[in-house]
Formats: sequence, structure tokens, C-alpha cells
Amino acid sequence: MLMRLAAAAMAAVLVLTGPGLAGEAADMTRRHLYEGTLAAGLEELVPRQDADQEARFGVGLLRFAQGVEHFAQALYRHGLAAPERALEGAPLMLPIPANPDPRPLDYRVFRAILETLVVDMDAARAALEEAGRQGDYVVPLDVLQLRIDIDGDGRGDDTESLGSIMARATGQVPAAQPASPPPAPPQRPEAAPGGQSRIDKAGNPPAAPAVVIGFDRADALWLAAYSQVVAAQADFLLAHDFEATVNAVFHRLFPRAGLPLQEFADQGMLMLDPQSDNAIADAVAAIHTINWPVIEPARLRRVLERLKAVIALSRRNWEAILAETDDNAELIPSPRQTSLIPEGPVTEEVVAAWHETLDTVDRILDGDLLVPHWRFTKGFDLHAYFTAATRTDLVMLLTGLAAVPFLRDGPVANADSFTAANRVFGENFLGYAFWFN
Repeated sequence: MLMRLAAAAMAAVLVLTGPGLAGEAADMTRRHLYEGTLAAGLEELVPRQDADQEARFGVGLLRFAQGVEHFAQALYRHGLAAPERALEGAPLMLPIPANPDPRPLDYRVFRAILETLVVDMDAARAALEEAGRQGDYVVPLDVLQLRIDIDGDGRGDDTESLGSIMARATGQVPAAQPASPPPAPPQRPEAAPGGQSRIDKAGNPPAAPAVVIGFDRADALWLAAYSQVVAAQADFLLAHDFEATVNAVFHRLFPRAGLPLQEFADQGMLMLDPQSDNAIADAVAAIHTINWPVIEPARLRRVLERLKAVIALSRRNWEAILAETDDNAELIPSPRQTSLIPEGPVTEEVVAAWHETLDTVDRILDGDLLVPHWRFTKGFDLHAYFTAATRTDLVMLLTGLAAVPFLRDGPVANADSFTAANRVFGENFLGYAFWFN
């Protein structure tokens, strides 16, 4: 959950990009994003937002980026590091540099980090929704120049630009496109004659081309929805007491933060080797300790509200997209606009299939369409779980006993419930979902 949360947060920022005519507020927004001075940017833009919709968008964008920055700084502060062996194949390689002197971390501190993330995302949503109500503005941003102050020294430097982070992570120039239907896996850098890679003698990857998108009011709504994707995951954790998981597993994510098993991470060997055996043991511990009592029922209900908000904001986003008459480096184009992703054109059929998918997900969240469970002919009422659960026990939910209170008769989702999505998106559904949210 932590890694999906961080990945979601970082991935959302990875596509903050845009060309077009822009005013003074757009220039301020761009300058502070490129310099990594988000707090200073808010000081300049907040006084302008009531009279300038472009400034309001800048406030929302900077608040979103600042929320990600706060979260990244917290991960850095406590020494987040990808382990030598991933837990259950989780995407643990995040673009957070190594901290040579991490601070101690415990359950209480980690809850405070998540609480700050929720507050930041909600502040961003409020400004972005207002920016999405009206206005014919375009704010151009080059994603690879965007910086966040990961190490907390007060300013984003060259090593903290997304272009630099992505190039170091992949060893190549990142693809010049926003998030899209599933990208190809990163390839090794091409070798030059004599076996030399494209990385120069100083260890720097080649310069990346600009990635520019024109952000408009439709994209404000898109980003407002992403703020709720992030906040929903944080609220889900905060709704529970997950201290046992932190104590049993988080040493693998924060190896020098003073967690209980830090000194014993790779000592013993059972079957394979110390690293593999300990990684397997920690994976088992993670599954075993996801038996969390609900300690804040209101937060769990709010997760449902946030997921509903994502659907509603996606509909509003598409209303704005379909009403556009320009064609200005669109993050998500209408069928009349040019797609920046040749492999993923947006056609009338794609739009219709996405709206049908939104309707289906809405029915699931409302409890009108039940989730299938392998063990039962009845369906699992997801709405009832979010509104009435007192415990989340992963193993017992999957094996059946903990699911029984939420079973009921009614229509159960199946492949036919997503006919249009399966026909139009096929294997690329998750890619489109990430792109469209």
C-alpha cells in the first residue's frame, strides 16, 4: 500500500506538463515549478487567485506538487530505500535519493506523514476544482524541468528535477510523452562502439528532450481527481490500526530508521540465502499482519466518498474536454484533437467506453452491483464494507469468513459488466485508466 501510494503520488506529478498563450500567473507558476520554490510560488499566486482563474490553477497545481514534495521529503527524511529483494514483486524503486543520515521512524510518525498528505491533497483539490469551473486559459509546462525539494534544503536543484530523476532511474532519456496506455518496459542504454554506453564519462545520461503540454481547465479537474486517488489510499491506511505491519515489515523499506527488525534484516538463512529468505519471511509477515482493526470509521467511509469523487470529477473532466475548440498540446484529447500518444488515439468509441466504465464503477461503489468472491455465489457489497466494516483482515476476506457479513443477493459484476471496456481497451485497460483516471 505504501509503495502504491508513493507511486501514485509521484506518477501524478510525472505528468504535470504544457504550450499556448499564457499570462503573468502562468509565468509565475512555471518559474516556481522549474526552480523548486513551491512555497514562494504560493505566496505570489494566492493573493491573485480570486481575480485570476489562471492564478487559481497555479495555486492548485503548486499545492498538489507541494503535497507530493512534503511526502517525498518525509520518505527521504527517514531513509526510504528499495530493498535488495522486493516484497511480492511490489514496485519499490522510487525516485527518492539515498539519505546518508536518516531519522528514526515509528508508527506514530508515519501516521502523521499520511495525515499531512491527506490535508495537502484536499487543499489542492479545492483550488483545482475552482480552477476547473470556468476559464479559457492554457498554462504551458515542461515536465522534465519540474523540480521538488526532496532533501528539504529549501530549493530543488538539478538532481531533483524529474528529468534528472527519471534519467538516472532508467539509464536513458525518458520517453517524451505523458502517462499513456501501458508503456514498453525500459530498455538498457544503447551501447556505442567499443562497448561504451550513451551515458557520458561523468556518469550523466544524455539530455532529455522537452515534454510540453498545455494545461487547461479540463486538466485542473483531472488533477483534482488524482488528488483524491492519493488521499483515498492514505485515508484507507489511517482508518486502521496498522502498527503491527509497520513494526514487522517497514525495516525493509526504511532500513536505517531504527525499526524493530533493523538489526536482524539479513542475518539468518533457512533455504536459499540470507537476503532471499529474509525477504520471504517479511512478505509472509506483511500478509499475516494485515489484520487491522478499524479505528476511524469516518475515514473509511470517506474513502468511499473520495472514490465517488474521482468518478464524478472524471465525468466533469470529459465534459470540459469535449467542449474544447482548440488543439493545444492536450494532455487528454477529445476525438477532434490531436493525441500526443500515436499509439493511443482517443476516438468516439474510446470516450463512450470510458463513460460506460465510469457508470459500472459507480454502481459497484453504490452497492447496486456486487463484487464477485471466488467462494460464494452471492456478491460482496463494497459499499457496505466501507460504511460498516470494523476490521480488515486480508487473509480472512480472501478465504471467506470475514467476507460473510458483506454478502448479499443481487447482480454480481462479471466480464459482461465491462463489455465496452474489454472490447475497446483490451489489455491496455489499466494504461487508459491511469491516463484518464
